[in-house]
Amino acid sequence: MNTVQRIAKNTGVLLASQVVSYILGFFFIMYTARYLGAEGFGVLSFAIAFTGIFGVFADLGLQPLTVREVAKDKSLAGKYLGNIAVMKMILVIVTFGLIAFFINLLGYPEQTIKVVYLVALSIVFGTFSGMFNSVFQAYEKMEYASVGHILRSALMLSGALLAISQGFNVVGFASIYFLVNAVVLVYVFAVCAWKFVLPKIEVDWGFWKPTIKEALPFGLSGTFITIYVWIDSVMLSLMKGDVVVGWYNAAYMLVLVLLFIPTAFNSAVFPLMSQFYVSSMDSLKFMFEKHFKYMLTLGIPIGVGITLLANKIILLIFGAEYIPSAIALQILIWAIVLIFARTAFERVLEASNRQIIVTEVFGGCALLNVILNVILIPKYSYIGAAVATLITDFTVFVILFIWSLKIGYNIPTKQIVETISKVIAASLLMGVFIEYFRDQNLFILVFIATIIYFGLILLIRGIDKDDIRLFKNLFPKKELGYK
Repeated sequence: MNTVQRIAKNTGVLLASQVVSYILGFFFIMYTARYLGAEGFGVLSFAIAFTGIFGVFADLGLQPLTVREVAKDKSLAGKYLGNIAVMKMILVIVTFGLIAFFINLLGYPEQTIKVVYLVALSIVFGTFSGMFNSVFQAYEKMEYASVGHILRSALMLSGALLAISQGFNVVGFASIYFLVNAVVLVYVFAVCAWKFVLPKIEVDWGFWKPTIKEALPFGLSGTFITIYVWIDSVMLSLMKGDVVVGWYNAAYMLVLVLLFIPTAFNSAVFPLMSQFYVSSMDSLKFMFEKHFKYMLTLGIPIGVGITLLANKIILLIFGAEYIPSAIALQILIWAIVLIFARTAFERVLEASNRQIIVTEVFGGCALLNVILNVILIPKYSYIGAAVATLITDFTVFVILFIWSLKIGYNIPTKQIVETISKVIAASLLMGVFIEYFRDQNLFILVFIATIIYFGLILLIRGIDKDDIRLFKNLFPKKELGYK
């Protein structure tokens, strides 16, 4: 199986599983938000945001480091799992202690504290699951991780339906996270032990020091990303209350769902980019350029479509109580478009052992996001939080783009201008269609708009000869010629 086939296989498997998972997750969010109402959904969203900020300390970058190093040398899998398991045991105890300390210090109601504790326990299970998923990713066997994603989403939806039928309150919904993540952990452990390596507890102090040193930039980067992803919900809770958090997160959860596209592609290409950094710089640059192009080609039309259809989407999914969420959705979707576009720069820097750059960028922008939220939330509430997120993501994109130029991973200006102009042209024409027929059935409208967009992209040759060659070689009998 050649390089393109492996990318296609892993991306395809991940996309298929993510589509199924997010369809199930979509219904989970919809039923949960409608049943709990804006206030109850706000409490649950706050708990996810609050524990998410602290939860990153339970990994500290060990997962992406494991992917990178085991992808280069599969014999290291047992060594990494055995030692990292012990590291994580220590980290999760510290993490849960921090969560308990701060949630009580802030003086939240007893019900909110219970919800936070349950979600925090689910994060503990989740971080150990991530350890095993990193092995699947390093071996480029993403089908096992994909089954885990689907299992988790199916159990979450089933749990929500059970909770609704039994009349559970928000604490009952928080219990779903805890129980489901425990089941998924059992699954990934069993698969790892059966198909790859049986983890054996190991404490190698000589291994720990360099591993933590290498992982820390990944961990700090993840910490900073998590802060600016979730800090707005925490600050909204402190400043504006649970109802506003519910409105904001109705929009936020919808746009976060779309990240399954770059996430799936990143998971498939990152191990290969790490290998190419050692074996073939031309292949690394080729993959980097295509990564950027494909994410941009998918991201911009999604932004245009959701901007025009935000009111219909919110009303259909969440109901009239959440109509204030529409304007937040229109703003936040462009933050997601920027995330689509920047992921190529993140991956190429990390694959090139320059993760410290990504860490520094996200550190500065996390601080920027906090400052913007402090300024904007008191006056503009959840709309201010959405604007703060958009400005932050734009800043991250610009800085990572500049850094990629500095270290030699530049995309020719002519190529960028050509790609962007064609994507924007096709997206705007698609937008004209959506605007003209906006009163039609939403599902039919989206389906036809998608066909129109990709038809236009093909017509104006937004897909070039290299792309056609790649698509034709997804399942070839011989290796691709590029090196």
